[in-house]
Amino acid sequence: MSTIKIILNEHLTYRKQVIKLAKSDLIKTYRGSALGWAWAIIKPVVTIFVFWFAFSFGLRSGGDVDGYPFFLWMIAGFVPWFFMSEMITSGAASIRANRHLVTKMKFPISVIPTFTSISKFVVHILLVSVMIVIFMLFGYYPDIYYLQLPIYLLMMFAFFNFWALFSGMLSAISKDFLNLVKAFTTAIFWISGVMYDVSKIKQGWVRDILMFNPVTQIANGYRHVFIDKTWFFESPTEIRNYFIVLVVMIILAVWAYKKLYKDIADVL
Repeated sequence: MSTIKIILNEHLTYRKQVIKLAKSDLIKTYRGSALGWAWAIIKPVVTIFVFWFAFSFGLRSGGDVDGYPFFLWMIAGFVPWFFMSEMITSGAASIRANRHLVTKMKFPISVIPTFTSISKFVVHILLVSVMIVIFMLFGYYPDIYYLQLPIYLLMMFAFFNFWALFSGMLSAISKDFLNLVKAFTTAIFWISGVMYDVSKIKQGWVRDILMFNPVTQIANGYRHVFIDKTWFFESPTEIRNYFIVLVVMIILAVWAYKKLYKDIADVL
């Protein structure tokens, strides 16, 4: 049986456990605090408020973008970043964080990054709801372009779930890899167009390279929904680039699983 079939079969067999573990992971993350999982929303909302205050009363450096206040343009790319940044680091640490599932019981390793992704994704859905309310408070109500939001949600989840499998396997073998991922997270934020429009970069080769960055692709996708009011099929280059990096990530994830899954229990 091919490695991909093994991974798919493990997910199908343990589908009920995946949901239960995703719920458990969400509860465990915020256990011990009075507000519990509400902190998953409070923290990013506070960050959004700080940016709103800074750009509205402090810096005042961001002009309107396509008729929208810069603040709204900014959070349209910033909100997906909360999920992506969580997945970059938590996805990479997922197997190490749940080592008891590997060392103390017979549980499929490929499923661990998935329930981690689902728990973070649930929080993201709630945060997207908050963002929609913010847009409504500014007078911008949902329209037909919101119908494509699930497409970008699926694109984001798919890529970063495979990233979690790939990086989680390597981080389980080498803690240095996990530390390297954490060290580069801030750099990824600043080169990914979360706070600026990558398409306006004058150096063509730099712009073309950054357009293969999945963080840039997803941030642009959210802005197509909330700001640009364009359909995903109107940006065929972005869609092509996304599927190229997705296929590469799938290949890397499958390779890492095939090469390392037998050794992880002993290393952990």
